[in-house]
Amino acid sequence: MFYHIRGELMHREPSLAVLECGGVGYALTVSLITSETLEGSMGKTVKLYTHLQTREDGVELFGFYSKEELSCFKMLTSVSGVGPKAAMSILSILTPERFAFTVSSEDVKALSKAPGVGAKTAARIILELKDKIAKESSIKPSFDGAPSAAPVASGDKRKLSEAVDALTVLGYNRSEILDILRKIDTAPLSLEEIITAALKQFAKP
Repeated sequence: MFYHIRGELMHREPSLAVLECGGVGYALTVSLITSETLEGSMGKTVKLYTHLQTREDGVELFGFYSKEELSCFKMLTSVSGVGPKAAMSILSILTPERFAFTVSSEDVKALSKAPGVGAKTAARIILELKDKIAKESSIKPSFDGAPSAAPVASGDKRKLSEAVDALTVLGYNRSEILDILRKIDTAPLSLEEIITAALKQFAKP
């Protein structure tokens, strides 16, 4: 229903942002990270990507500072037993790139640090999201001769494959990801650094 809302920031709390647009004040539930990105923007025009959640007892509008954070939220709430509250708790301690890295590296401990998210829930998130990623493409990407002209070592291939999986979590398709990775000298980079570098490339106009 709503893709994004652009308006004047009228109020900000750790989990709430109010944007006035066309004379209407929209109350959006936000993550702590999104709230922190809005610091210093009071009275200024800002844009938040949105997701409308409908329940029997009402509706709730969620706001996100980036498309990647919104994509992570949708992925998380698609996991059985994970609701919006748990998803926002996770996104309050993990940026999208860190979340993607956490899933791809199967770091249960990092996910379970989010308030209200236990080890069993964290393990289920990793299991289901990695399965969803695997189902999106039955063919694993080949990195022979890419991104550099030098042969790619088996360890580097695994690292690049994990980077593709992580970026898929953030909503990008595999062909786009492969094109971006070919522009990056990934050899000296860690998995998390590859993800961050790819996101910077995606952000370029």
